[in-house]
Amino acid sequence: MNTRRNFLQNLGLSTLMLQLTPLNSWAESNILTNERYDGPVLRVAIMGLGSYGSRVADAMQACTRAKLVGVISGTPSKIKDWQSKYNIPEKNCYNYQNFDQIRNNPNIDAVYVITPNALHHNQVLRVAKAGKHVICEKPMALNAKEGHEMVDACKKAKVKLLVGYRMHFEPRTLEIIRMRNAGEFGRILFFQGLCGFRAGDPAQWRLNKQLAGGGSMMDIGIYAINGARYMVGEEPVWVTAQETKTDPIKFKEGVDETIQFQFGFPSGATASCLSTYNMNNLDKFFLNGEKGFAELQPSTGYGPIQGKTHKGALNQPITVHQTVQMEEMAQIIFENKKPIVPIDGEEAVKDLKIIDAIYLAVKTGNKVGLKL
Repeated sequence: MNTRRNFLQNLGLSTLMLQLTPLNSWAESNILTNERYDGPVLRVAIMGLGSYGSRVADAMQACTRAKLVGVISGTPSKIKDWQSKYNIPEKNCYNYQNFDQIRNNPNIDAVYVITPNALHHNQVLRVAKAGKHVICEKPMALNAKEGHEMVDACKKAKVKLLVGYRMHFEPRTLEIIRMRNAGEFGRILFFQGLCGFRAGDPAQWRLNKQLAGGGSMMDIGIYAINGARYMVGEEPVWVTAQETKTDPIKFKEGVDETIQFQFGFPSGATASCLSTYNMNNLDKFFLNGEKGFAELQPSTGYGPIQGKTHKGALNQPITVHQTVQMEEMAQIIFENKKPIVPIDGEEAVKDLKIIDAIYLAVKTGNKVGLKL
């Protein structure tokens, strides 16, 4: 009986093969060459064993260049569960008090910080001081000042600082960027980014200013900010913003419920975006140019991303974002690979500068200039 590979090779449909084969095969293209990867493997400890940490851990099981080898958590029962599920040795398990000891552990190359926003700054500084590469979830910090300090600390320690911008490796997103760079949309005129969902439990850390640093803007809003930049292909030079709050009990002082914000770009293009914790069904990017358009909906969810342009439906491979992200990050760390859209600490600081400006625009009602 012919295997699926034989069938696809006989048909000669390489595009179809990419869509149907497992993600790690697509990411590495090993299925095309029948070669096994035998290069360096990025050995990662995950800090913060919540729902997203679990998602990353599960996705990493399909990686060939990255491997989950350690955990850092304040909950002993979670550590035991992860040890059993992912076969993690006791010597690679730490808590928030003693994880500085990873400096003495040669079996861990990098730590992925997946904790509440307010904890990122101190934890990244400690990981860097321990001499390990750092991957940090977004937003990287509470403000640009913290972000700069994190970048400087990692440079001083001679370790890489990467940020979990998974959409920077998503195939349909990258196809739109390719089309824009090729001039297929003509001069870019307008971008719209709608990002939001209805926040549930009022006791969750995302609605606690001390842990989150804000509200929707410090969570889902980062996607519209970053998306505007990589979709338009320019850095904004001004921002205006307006906040709406319908539930001041759930969304206390300093925890934003809904913010609408607008950007202006050097070319004259503009953007209109929305970030909210009070509306579902908001996950859409729209890019308009003189010659055509692109639309993604869903645009940033865990998948599958769906989209179209003026030329028709986008049909690039459906991927598990976190698997591709970790594969790519391993190459960035070990091989200095340059991604199409940056994912380093400097990239994250630009988003933090914009967040600072958005909050200032909300507070003052004024247009705020940006220099990124």
